[in-house]
Amino acid sequence: MNIRPFKITVPQKELKDLQDRIKDTRWPGEIAGEGWKRGMPLDYTKKLADYWLTKFDWRKQEAKLNKFPQFVAEIDGQTIHFLHVRSSDPNAVPLLMCHGYPSSFVDFLHMIDPLVDPAASGSGAGRAFHVVVPSLPGFGFSTPVTGKGWEISRMAKAFDQIMRQLGYERYGVHGGDIGAGICEQLCIQAGERIIGSLVSTDPGAIATEYTPPTDHLNDDEKKRLQQMQAARREDFGYIQIQATRPQTIAYSLTDSPVGQMAWIVEKFKEWTDPARELPEDAVDIDLLLTNVSIYWFGRGGAGAAHFLYESMHAAAAWGQTHNRPQGFVTFGNEPLVRRILDPEHKLAYWNEHDRGGHFPAMEAPEQLVGDIRTFFQGLNSNT
Repeated sequence: MNIRPFKITVPQKELKDLQDRIKDTRWPGEIAGEGWKRGMPLDYTKKLADYWLTKFDWRKQEAKLNKFPQFVAEIDGQTIHFLHVRSSDPNAVPLLMCHGYPSSFVDFLHMIDPLVDPAASGSGAGRAFHVVVPSLPGFGFSTPVTGKGWEISRMAKAFDQIMRQLGYERYGVHGGDIGAGICEQLCIQAGERIIGSLVSTDPGAIATEYTPPTDHLNDDEKKRLQQMQAARREDFGYIQIQATRPQTIAYSLTDSPVGQMAWIVEKFKEWTDPARELPEDAVDIDLLLTNVSIYWFGRGGAGAAHFLYESMHAAAAWGQTHNRPQGFVTFGNEPLVRRILDPEHKLAYWNEHDRGGHFPAMEAPEQLVGDIRTFFQGLNSNT
């Protein structure tokens, strides 16, 4: 494996192509009066596309991204992009942060400085971290995927290799969504090299077919869970398409920037804090469109679809266990989350926030930074 510096430099030709495609979008009609029930409403989509075209400044966002040291590594035939920001604190803890779907490394941008240098960022004294943020293979600038088999377990192995190459013999891990699965695999694969794992989650995590056993719930709780699962089924069409026919959807996501934008932004509407009416009420609009733009420039829609296919067709990892300290922080007020994920209160750390949703690093970065700092402060680095 070799590591070399990387700088984001999208050619002007690609930027112009994006703008031309947005201008030339062939718009569909819609069924009147349905709002968000059938997906992103036409008027909202047109307004957001116009903002992307006329007000969003990619070069400004590109410069912000390039303020962070970035690198690429070649691992098992795959180019993997990552941020690596070291703290000046001699006692800083190495921390690997893993994003999920439909996200990218930009999720964590507002968290990096407070984690690396708490005092300078205004967050006060506290545990500092050396931060490493990879782009999952197929996502961000870890594209294109060069072969089959890039699912969660293989990604975890590759990320551990990166941490070893960076000289981190022991490190902590944090992630949500896909990133939570990678954290779990790292605890299993890397064992005592992992100091601890803090996972962020939201109520949606307990409303899928992968929900842990719920026999201990009372009748009212079971009814509530069934209601949550019914609502979630309405929201799961995206994964069925990508997990079965990724190549088919890849053409649309790669050819239409508005199609790629809608594919992502609709999930931000569904999965962010329900108290926020629109995606831009929950997360910064320019940060959201930076994420969308990175999917577009890196052809990440296809890469993400193929990742979901690989994950759904990978061998099940049932029965694997580990003894690494684990913590959970949940965003969104739902008592069932702990009743299902930590019914006996055995986890090393648990915290809940009423505000936020599936994208806490973008929705509530200060709270998440506080949880990361508190969790790892409570662990001995020699655990």
